[in-house]
Amino acid sequence: MSGCLFSVTETRNRCYRSAFSGSGLRSTVTDLKDGSVMQCWVPKALSEAKPNLLLIHGFGANALWQWGDIIRHVTPLFNVYVPDLLFFGASYSTRRDRTDRFQAECVVRVMEAQGVRRVSLVGFSYGGFVAYCMAAMCGDVLVEKVVVCGSGVCMEERDLKEGLFPVTDLDEAADILVPRTPSKLLQLVRYTFFKPPPLAWLPSCFLHDFIETMCRDYEQEKREMIKAIAKDRKLSDLPKISQRTLIIWGEYDQVFPLELGHRLKRHLGNNAQLVVIKNAGHALNVEKAKEFCSILKSYLVDLQLPQES
Repeated sequence: MSGCLFSVTETRNRCYRSAFSGSGLRSTVTDLKDGSVMQCWVPKALSEAKPNLLLIHGFGANALWQWGDIIRHVTPLFNVYVPDLLFFGASYSTRRDRTDRFQAECVVRVMEAQGVRRVSLVGFSYGGFVAYCMAAMCGDVLVEKVVVCGSGVCMEERDLKEGLFPVTDLDEAADILVPRTPSKLLQLVRYTFFKPPPLAWLPSCFLHDFIETMCRDYEQEKREMIKAIAKDRKLSDLPKISQRTLIIWGEYDQVFPLELGHRLKRHLGNNAQLVVIKNAGHALNVEKAKEFCSILKSYLVDLQLPQES
């Protein structure tokens, strides 16, 4: 038990659900008939005048929390789809596959179930791995444009041992990304934000409450997903996707250092552009939500390329 009289996390969840609903979205659940079930927020009413946009979250919390600060900015411009990846929110699978490719396959099937024929992708952190897989798998038949945000798609397994990351062991990374204690949760916040919010003064029951609500379900599956990301990963095996790609990175990202953004730009060449958000850490979609939304609008709606960094 958290020790708190009520769950602050659940209260915040309800606020985000209200914000998503108020922004014209509704929650759906798709049974993929293979032991996998995926929850996804979809438009209550489609507009043929709007392009489709798929937002794919990363680790740390569910889709509501990671996109809650920008949802009202993007729904006026797009038909927005926001899935909870497997083992987040109400999405789960009885299958043993923990790869980002399997996640991508499931998201594609949800899009097919929703009748989506063309969509642009925004993948944040782990969601960037999934988005990149979708783009590589489907080509421009389904995927129109790709936005990769603070995602170490170009990482290699050897990067861990060679000191590119603050941690050198995947078990340690899992302990931080799927925190079991308040101290690990605080460590995650310090790694994620350039200017971390002042959580240390909060009673420990509030931190326990977040862990119990957000991190306990499917804990082992999430840890296995983290380990699967880096296993045998080599840049030479990474396909070059054909879609125009925007890479957005926080200047002081400690989870996936900026070098990986430059590496991905080099890998994709003239087909990609890198934009660095100043004074931002890994959680750029929260720390710099307004600037982040402005960049998305310029790239996806106005068809103007932001100034490259």
